[in-house]
Amino acid sequence: MTDTSTTGTTSTTDPRPVSVRAMEAVEGATWLDKTVDVEQRLVEKALTATPGLLGLLRGKGVGHAVHPPMTDVPIGAWLSASALDLVGGRAARPAARLLVGLGCVAALPTFATGSAEWVGLREGDKRVGYVHAVANGTSFAMYAASWWVRRHERQHGLGVVLALGAGAVAGIGGYLGGHLSVARDIGSRDPAYAGDPTSREPVSPHRV
Repeated sequence: MTDTSTTGTTSTTDPRPVSVRAMEAVEGATWLDKTVDVEQRLVEKALTATPGLLGLLRGKGVGHAVHPPMTDVPIGAWLSASALDLVGGRAARPAARLLVGLGCVAALPTFATGSAEWVGLREGDKRVGYVHAVANGTSFAMYAASWWVRRHERQHGLGVVLALGAGAVAGIGGYLGGHLSVARDIGSRDPAYAGDPTSREPVSPHRV
């Protein structure tokens, strides 16, 4: 579609949604590559140091990636905490803090499984995965800070604000993760699901 301004010049308007253009910008962010490549090598070295660890984290025992369903646990705990913060009143404050803490604990193995899925991704996928991890790491740090400040009653309000902000950042991370899972079809799975019953190692078609 073209638009002609009053000065007579013609400009092209991109009809695609802003979200699509934003994701393409992240995928094409080659300036991230130096940092991303270093991070990938470190993560791969750590996950392959113990035999069988990478396959375990990729869901070898269950036939497909375990990272996506594992994200439901911390997200559910954190959202429940914010719900209590907003409507539970003073009596719900201890339970809300407990849920924030449980979400932080549950996030640790979730990060590990996500790292296993990220190792070996190529080009745009690895860049999106890196930004996804940064967003989720930032959200985790904010939730951890929320749990910490809630030790003192007078800082409960700050804890609530931190948790709400963390939830917003987690939403961005979740969108990026959804892009990888749905738009890019990233995720380990048993080759039998692709019509190859001879191999039982969870793989991703996007890995080197």
